[in-house]
Amino acid sequence: MASSFLIVKLILLTSLLNVCSAALVEEPQTQLLKYHKGSLLHGKISVNLIWYGKFKPSQRTIVSDFISSLSSSPSNSAAAQIEPSVATWWRTTEKYYNLAGGAKKASSLSLSLGKQVLDEGYSLGKSLSQKQIVQLASKGEKSNAVNVVLTASDVNVDGFCVNRCGSHGSSNSKFARGKKNYKFAYIWVGNSETQCPGFCAWPFHQPIYGPQSPPLISPNNDLGLDGIVINLSGLLAGTATNPFGNGFYQGAAGAPLEAASACPGVYAKGAYPGYAGDLLVDSTTGASYNAHGANGRKYLLPAIYDPSTSRCSTLV
Repeated sequence: MASSFLIVKLILLTSLLNVCSAALVEEPQTQLLKYHKGSLLHGKISVNLIWYGKFKPSQRTIVSDFISSLSSSPSNSAAAQIEPSVATWWRTTEKYYNLAGGAKKASSLSLSLGKQVLDEGYSLGKSLSQKQIVQLASKGEKSNAVNVVLTASDVNVDGFCVNRCGSHGSSNSKFARGKKNYKFAYIWVGNSETQCPGFCAWPFHQPIYGPQSPPLISPNNDLGLDGIVINLSGLLAGTATNPFGNGFYQGAAGAPLEAASACPGVYAKGAYPGYAGDLLVDSTTGASYNAHGANGRKYLLPAIYDPSTSRCSTLV
């Protein structure tokens, strides 16, 4: 089962966006995401990156620094961050663990950057099916891991730019001989820079749908990779809280609203259709962002639905 993360079709999702943005200032509302009694991602989990196609080393570092930013370990000076930080943004997901309760309650979740696999020779071609995405994801670890497949801008994936910018799901491992089979979690995100930046890299490009506004400057000076981070971050939140299709979500299991997708198009307070919100702006570059990361990075991250307040929670 895989669920897709959709960057906002602004016209179609206006009503939901209004609910989420209004919830930033109104009284708490009824709980949106239902808990389906399944396991949440927990324990020490490595995030393995499988790079499919051509990516520059500088592009790979944008994503690896983001993964390192999810934890603010005091023992790791490279991960030290000023506020508002990626680590603070991620801590909103911990509230789902408090709600799970009972025997299913996860102890804690600690994410760290795992191994990186390069497939620069397009071993499966430049047109991929969902089955092939899972095949690529299996190149990572099969237990205590989330395997992230990132496809280059010249790779076509079924549904990419049509109804999704990425997806997450789980698959049974068939590769551990003599060992217990594991169900591992995976994520796929595509680089939309040349195919559909208005769909998958908004607000760093003019939107395809809905109200039109000038594009913002991306914080890492790479529209495609900053778009990947937006989608990857939302999918990571969905993977943590609904890794196997029976965690927290609303709607159909195959196309659920999850922790981040429940707040489409919201990045800061004051967001409304066509406007990402009142973001921070770098005084030197003019880039818009809402989170500081490791190694001096800045990122734009989506709002996460906060189950303790029934609101879309933003850093700024």
